[in-house]
Amino acid sequence: MRASRSIPVETRLAASRTTTAPSRVNSAVSPKDLVHVRRALLRWYDQHRRELPWRETRDPYRIWLSEIMLQQTRVAAVLDHYRIFLERFPNVQALAAASEEAVLAAWSGLGYYRRARMLHQAAQQITEKHGGCFPRNSEAWLALAGIGRYTAAAIASIAFAEPVAVVDGNVERVLQRFVGINLTTPQIWQHAQALLANSRPGDFNQAMMELGATICIPREPRCPICPVRNWCATQQSQQSMERRAPPSGPATNLSRQVKKEIWCVLNQRDGGIRLVQRPKTASLMPGMWELPQSSEPPRPLLVSAHWRTFRHSITVTNYTVHVLRSAPLRNTPFPDTPPAVKGKWVATDRIPQIPITGLTRKILKAGGII
Repeated sequence: MRASRSIPVETRLAASRTTTAPSRVNSAVSPKDLVHVRRALLRWYDQHRRELPWRETRDPYRIWLSEIMLQQTRVAAVLDHYRIFLERFPNVQALAAASEEAVLAAWSGLGYYRRARMLHQAAQQITEKHGGCFPRNSEAWLALAGIGRYTAAAIASIAFAEPVAVVDGNVERVLQRFVGINLTTPQIWQHAQALLANSRPGDFNQAMMELGATICIPREPRCPICPVRNWCATQQSQQSMERRAPPSGPATNLSRQVKKEIWCVLNQRDGGIRLVQRPKTASLMPGMWELPQSSEPPRPLLVSAHWRTFRHSITVTNYTVHVLRSAPLRNTPFPDTPPAVKGKWVATDRIPQIPITGLTRKILKAGGII
């Protein structure tokens, strides 16, 4: 879209807004204002962006990997996994040639393992159908496994400078506040495209996401240091901003959290650990290896058997995990996992080569086993 096109923002606030807010927002952003908005945002990004490894490259493989890993996962949790994954699979050919088990092992600890399976499948599509050459536009990326509109646009704009906007949760929040009204999903994408700086689309998209991640945050936006505050239609108190947070924000998620208590057994023998494998048909983490688990403590429960207690979260469930040494367990916390699984002894030095659950990795690391 051409830079001269303005973003229509003069409209009435939705009825869901606070009654103390003004009935109208600022006038339409003019073409001249758009130039200033883009310039201010890019200047801020150049000076304040976080130094992240995937921002130091235009390699589509590395950008693609980072975008998949960052889906529903914090940056801090991705950094080490990103480095380790690239050491094991430095290019798309290495990833495509690997077994699914090896890919899941490298992904272990990041969660949402369907992402890893789709990443592996897409790598095979690229090598088998495209001769190892990456698509150069977002439309072609959409044809690959596990690639949606956001991911396709992010890769194409960052790696190949395609002038196509991205919208994730952070960008949506920035746009809703910047425009000052409730936007539908199609409208959000239209506004993002109209705002895009075509001269630096990849940097601009990352700047919008960075703004939402570090400044225009859900509950306590840092409006005084926002680079585009002079053009933002919404200039309200932090209390008002908190009420305007998207439904998927932290406050809503907390109300949906479920608490559960489970018991795990850590058995070691002759350089091995006893693990069980989740069924391939399990709805949660199919095929992954883990310590034997139970939703109930063994009876009798010896005090000497208790080793440590961990906190662990999977999607909307918060687990309190009691780790025991050499205690029998009767059943498991997941209804699709068969009870009384005896498990298998796995050599400690082989554990990095098999896909283990994030909880199991956490426990083994705490014990100095891996």
